[in-house]
Amino acid sequence: MGRIAVIEPFQASRESREVDHENEKRSQAVSDFAEFTFRAQPGFDEAVAREIVTGSIPVRTIVMYCFDPRAAGAAQAVADHFGDEVYPGELLLSETGRRIGSTATVFPLIVGGGRAADALRSITVSQHLFGIERVVVVHHSFCGATSFTAEGITSAWKEEQHSDISSLYDWDGIAITDFEKSLNHDVSLIRNSPGTPKHVEIYGLFYDIDSGELTELVRDVPAEAA
Repeated sequence: MGRIAVIEPFQASRESREVDHENEKRSQAVSDFAEFTFRAQPGFDEAVAREIVTGSIPVRTIVMYCFDPRAAGAAQAVADHFGDEVYPGELLLSETGRRIGSTATVFPLIVGGGRAADALRSITVSQHLFGIERVVVVHHSFCGATSFTAEGITSAWKEEQHSDISSLYDWDGIAITDFEKSLNHDVSLIRNSPGTPKHVEIYGLFYDIDSGELTELVRDVPAEAA
């Protein structure tokens, strides 16, 4: 891990932290872990905090893939596929040993089946904090999401959990019946979300968990980026 010399942001003195802690205990307005948040630090400014986070982690690509351990190599495979990414990178430490940044340009976003419906908020947050350039959706071979249908899981849930989830999710985003269709659906969902920046490139890739090979099935690149 690399070490860099920086002035740590919003570093409170020991005395002020103790006073803040006592005030927190008396008011019970915040949790005991408030000291670990940016906004609880003396002199907090939201715009400045955003600049600090943006400058600490040079993320440019979000890679969403399944939580199946067999698909764990997907992020590295995507980094290798594009060739201009850094992953997993190194942590950057302050002189006091605090983790203050990273050299990684790829952020994994791990959700069931790699389906986009579970990732839309994270895309918005990533753009706000880091300014992303790519969103990559990865669906993998022999995914558990190919073992059931939307109808099947809805029916089983009602019988086993005694709850109706038939209107809870977009049925096209629950299971995977065809990889090309599922990737097209998810890329379209991301592109049409108001929370997706218009400039980002969006890709849909199929990942073979045995060979590690990636196959591009969908590409949505804005004209100005092409």
